[in-house]
Amino acid sequence: MRITGINIPDEKRIEFALTYIYGVGVTLSRKILKEAGIDPSVRAKNISPSDINKIKEVLDKGYKIEGELRQDIKTDIARLKDIQSYRGSRHIKHLPVHGQRTKTNSRTVRGNIRKTATSGKRKVELK
Repeated sequence: MRITGINIPDEKRIEFALTYIYGVGVTLSRKILKEAGIDPSVRAKNISPSDINKIKEVLDKGYKIEGELRQDIKTDIARLKDIQSYRGSRHIKHLPVHGQRTKTNSRTVRGNIRKTATSGKRKVELK
């Protein structure tokens, strides 16, 4: 099953399967299903084509998802960089933006670089 160009897993409940779409979390998924009038506990493979169309209509009507959302986020970050704000400079330097510490816990942003040496214990050679 495909919704907005994304493959939705068949074996999962529809409320969790919709979270595979960028910009849709569990809360928004439940809200979408409530608007479409679909039971959240139904498996994705048991959804009828008319229900799929209802979900697509609700998504198209009022929510930014996938490419449109990614584009908006990209333009927001570019705006921060252009006005040379503090957050924009953190984005430019590939450092954490929201005030996290950088001495220890920014490996995912900086790249997983470990500059510490291994333990000083030498391996014993076999004779």
